[in-house]
Amino acid sequence: MRLRCLVAIAVLSAAPVAGQEQAAAPALQDLTGLWGAKKWFGPEVRGRLILERTNRGLVADVAGRHVPVSEKGAELSFALPDDRGAFSGRFEGTDVVRGQWVYKGNASPVVLNAFGAARWAGTVDPAEDVFSFYIFAKRAADGSYAAVLRNPEFDLGNQQGARRLVREGDVVRLLAGRGDAPDRELAAGRIEPAMSGFSLTFTGRGGTYDFARESDASLAFPRPPASEPYRYLPPPALGDGWRTAPLADEHIDVAAMERLVRSIAGMKMDEADAPEIHALLVARHGRLVLEEYFHGFSRDKLHTLRSAGKSLSGTTIGAAMHAGAPLSLDSRVYAVMNGGAFPAGLEPRKRAMTLENLLTMSSGHHCDDTDPKAPGNEDYINDDLQPPNVVGYFMSVPMATDPGTNSVYCSMQPHLALSMLGEATHESPLRIFDRLVARPMRITHYAWPLDTNGRPYGGGSVAVRARDFMKFGQLMLNGGVWEGKRILDASYAKAAVAPQYHLRNVAYGYLWWMEDYPYKSRKVLGYSARGAGGNLTIVVPELGLVVTTMAGNYSNRRGMKYLGNLIANAILPAVREPGDDPNAAVTDIDWMSPYGPSTDGSRVAPRK
Repeated sequence: MRLRCLVAIAVLSAAPVAGQEQAAAPALQDLTGLWGAKKWFGPEVRGRLILERTNRGLVADVAGRHVPVSEKGAELSFALPDDRGAFSGRFEGTDVVRGQWVYKGNASPVVLNAFGAARWAGTVDPAEDVFSFYIFAKRAADGSYAAVLRNPEFDLGNQQGARRLVREGDVVRLLAGRGDAPDRELAAGRIEPAMSGFSLTFTGRGGTYDFARESDASLAFPRPPASEPYRYLPPPALGDGWRTAPLADEHIDVAAMERLVRSIAGMKMDEADAPEIHALLVARHGRLVLEEYFHGFSRDKLHTLRSAGKSLSGTTIGAAMHAGAPLSLDSRVYAVMNGGAFPAGLEPRKRAMTLENLLTMSSGHHCDDTDPKAPGNEDYINDDLQPPNVVGYFMSVPMATDPGTNSVYCSMQPHLALSMLGEATHESPLRIFDRLVARPMRITHYAWPLDTNGRPYGGGSVAVRARDFMKFGQLMLNGGVWEGKRILDASYAKAAVAPQYHLRNVAYGYLWWMEDYPYKSRKVLGYSARGAGGNLTIVVPELGLVVTTMAGNYSNRRGMKYLGNLIANAILPAVREPGDDPNAAVTDIDWMSPYGPSTDGSRVAPRK
């Protein structure tokens, strides 16, 4: 059964004229080429939201529906039937209502301003839920087709090991497997003569997708072929807090950056592990100097950060502490989560655990995300177990080590840290983020995931726009200040991006990563918000440099490595310092980041 609205990608070749239908049929005998399909799952509700006070009380008008609004003091809420969306917010004075629109477990900001008498209006703009597939098919000697499946939203092709497309009469099957393992069926469907294509049903991925032929202008490619080579243009100033400038004004070699963008735009995508890059931005000395997008992504589109969202959680906690929240780095986790007093009979190690332990992934819980048997593993909790109380379950996870002795990668730790903020302040961390971080940093559009209990998830997958993601790197480079407004204490900002623990062969601070990069004849320290797929904001403070990438290499090691090494290999060589020859040739280097599996989670000795 097909789910919701299916948006098939149009056939780009000319449609046959009357009398030629039979002539077109033989083309379907050969499935060689590029095929694409896309499904849209909502949201069906978006656009203008109006609240109006009537003789029946406060009423919401959205998507052609009128819904009564519940009022409890300044707090407001309503929900549409069939889980099509819900709103919660509050009056701020008499002229403004601020809140969140919740759809499919994600919360997006909504601001309603007064207009007329007893009416307030604003825009509901949740993130789109889209799933796309592209198949590169090439005939093999046995009559089947070698197939590369690209899925920008989830990287399902690499995750599942898609490798062959088989046609048997009118039946089409997509097979997956790795190495010498036998093929398994990933999807199956039929030839669809009416659309000169074929259908495939992906179980658990939204049903049936209709595949039509794509041209070389397809979004499967980074960019369509151009009549002339790419030429650099400075980013536009948009009033979003970013000052902009040409590359040359900030002493970054233009020819080297043009060469880099051309190399990304020209990547061959018919290889399963070809890097999937969606955005590349560079700023220096507080000015945005390069902004490029690929595969149809744009500056206005939200993009998931995956685990880089942890750094946003840490920023929110730090901003709240700067604003006077009753929370500190040495706040005891289990006391805060229990209303100020420890639960009876709590073991000593859990009594000793602090907020700082959670921020540095050193809580001691048995929760290593790289260990599928760990009871606190993120995937086990969220996908397999799905407990009725996510945070409560995680707090019950046994200890593996004493707090503060060993750091392990564990996404539930920052989630518990963000939940501490909510318990300490008796306010949603989302409201705190919006008030203390998003608004002063001019971030007006985002989607923050919620756990099954409605708590904002602190472990990642926040969706933001690329220019807004980059602001968090600049905020840390500025020592916690954005556009002259202090958002973080200087001491917190410094500690957050200082190496405190060894983790995955590099170092970790407060939900930020650190490593050394080669530059000229020396090494420079960089720190980063790092998320799966290649979603990175990297800061090199010695050079005043911030680099942001967004990408979809979630199961693609080659793509992840390419982006993890990109700053050292292709960007740093183009950055000049005072006294450098502005005309000197720029040569890329070949360097490999040490980031990767490691059992060392010990404290980092202070740098001398």
